[in-house]
Amino acid sequence: MEIRPIKTKADNKATYFGSCLCGTAKFEIQGEFDCFYLCHCQHCQKDTGSAHAANLFSQSAKLIWLSGSDSVTTFTLPGTRHNKSFCQFCGSALPGTHDTDLLVIPAGCLDTDVCMSPTAHIFTSSKADWDSGLEALPKFKGLPS
Repeated sequence: MEIRPIKTKADNKATYFGSCLCGTAKFEIQGEFDCFYLCHCQHCQKDTGSAHAANLFSQSAKLIWLSGSDSVTTFTLPGTRHNKSFCQFCGSALPGTHDTDLLVIPAGCLDTDVCMSPTAHIFTSSKADWDSGLEALPKFKGLPS
């Protein structure tokens, strides 16, 4: 089932909803995204356990916690600007504010469809060696038997 963003009549801004895997933390994003980056830096590879992070960025959208804000923890890697907000119960990545004015939203935590495609791959000099030619791999709708 698709869940589309809601446009409010008052200001015509989109409203997105999201949550963590266990459902403890639920939130609303009011406003638009500026960009959608697939980040291949080594920090994002480590904290996602994957080839890249998929994050939406906004300097104007507002984050509103609907429930579970006290379950959100933020880790900042010492000596860097890299940080990650996550649910302390299930470990799901969650939105967080970086550099005071920049809201970063992990795309996978949204329950609402994202109405934009990724803008760019960034930090490709750190791209994982195994992250190429993946389009040619077999595709399964579920776990292969």
